[in-house]
Amino acid sequence: MLIKNILFKNNLIKKIKLKNILKTNKKFLELKKDYKKKKIPLFASFEKNYKLSYSKKLVKILGKRKNIILVGMGGSILGAKALYSFLKQKIKKNFFFQDNLSERNILELNSKKFNKPAYIFISKSGNTIETITNLNFIIKNNKKNCINIFITEKKNNAITEIANKLKAEIIEHKNFIGGRYSVMSEVGMLPAELMNLKVNKFKNLNYLINNKNFVDRLIYDVSCLYDLSKQKILNSIILSYDPDMNDLGYWYQQLIAESLGKKGKGFIPMVSIMPKDHHSLLQLYLEGPKNNFFTIFTSRHQKKFQLSSYLIPKSIKYIANKNLENIIYAQRKAMEITLAKNRIPFRSFDFLKKNEEELGAIFTFFILETILLSRLMKLNPFDQPAVEIVKQGTKKILLKN
Repeated sequence: MLIKNILFKNNLIKKIKLKNILKTNKKFLELKKDYKKKKIPLFASFEKNYKLSYSKKLVKILGKRKNIILVGMGGSILGAKALYSFLKQKIKKNFFFQDNLSERNILELNSKKFNKPAYIFISKSGNTIETITNLNFIIKNNKKNCINIFITEKKNNAITEIANKLKAEIIEHKNFIGGRYSVMSEVGMLPAELMNLKVNKFKNLNYLINNKNFVDRLIYDVSCLYDLSKQKILNSIILSYDPDMNDLGYWYQQLIAESLGKKGKGFIPMVSIMPKDHHSLLQLYLEGPKNNFFTIFTSRHQKKFQLSSYLIPKSIKYIANKNLENIIYAQRKAMEITLAKNRIPFRSFDFLKKNEEELGAIFTFFILETILLSRLMKLNPFDQPAVEIVKQGTKKILLKN
């Protein structure tokens, strides 16, 4: 068990080398020391006493709106999206996410069904062209009865210029918190408050980093992943057996791709939606190239729908009177058994409950895992130089046309 209510199974390496564990443990102790000395500023947002830069008055005003629409790209929106999907059973308000350039989405967001919406536009740099493109189409067609809020760095940029032109409120995106690490900051916590979630319950870094069971599992997990990278087993396949966790998978995908994909190193993450992909990718996973390892997300929260025996033939009577959880559990368990039998590395996270503490713990686990891996691989986990090259290339092409 990783923490209470999260079962964690690690079957990544049959026999991990002791020197790898010792090396990872050393890096963890260095990380913990840096945390205590506040040398990693982004960790401030993982503390309960972190002062969020928006007011309770704003939360109250936005809370009166039935439809909340978040507009952003990558880390600016994936964390909030994961929160909403994972905990939507507790959320009564309507949330919508615009995180790509799409005519269909723009038309939908401009439809009359979004009566008196609140828009939250998020861009750390304030110059994200996809976000600016989307907000341009949205605002020019929704000038009345809507609230526009902007989250961006406290500096002159395109977003602040637009916000000032509209006389809209600007919430500061701290410059020391990168987008993919921003889920515990204003970027994730303002939407969480509007979802009526308990913000402080997500934030347990100080407890977790001192929890022996959590730390032991983290160190062993990172040691295994580092060993796999040395063996060139680099395809990280994220199997989601619960649709509420698909967006958690996409959040994790971006985290490790942008943080570790540098200098010819890193993992290639791919989210695979199960059990649907049993019928399209499973053959490849089990008998294709042996350069994959699997992270499995699952839960025990799909009991609502139960099959009757009326329309079940005798040839498959074993599914009669079963509910969704029974069937999906059997498929996931069979997958784990088959992976183990074929000596294919995997680990699994089984959520017994869905609440703020569990989701906060898994966010924390993966962020610590990523930073530790970056230190073992001698990488900077906070930059993304190749992305900037493509941004500049896009700018040059648009200037020519």
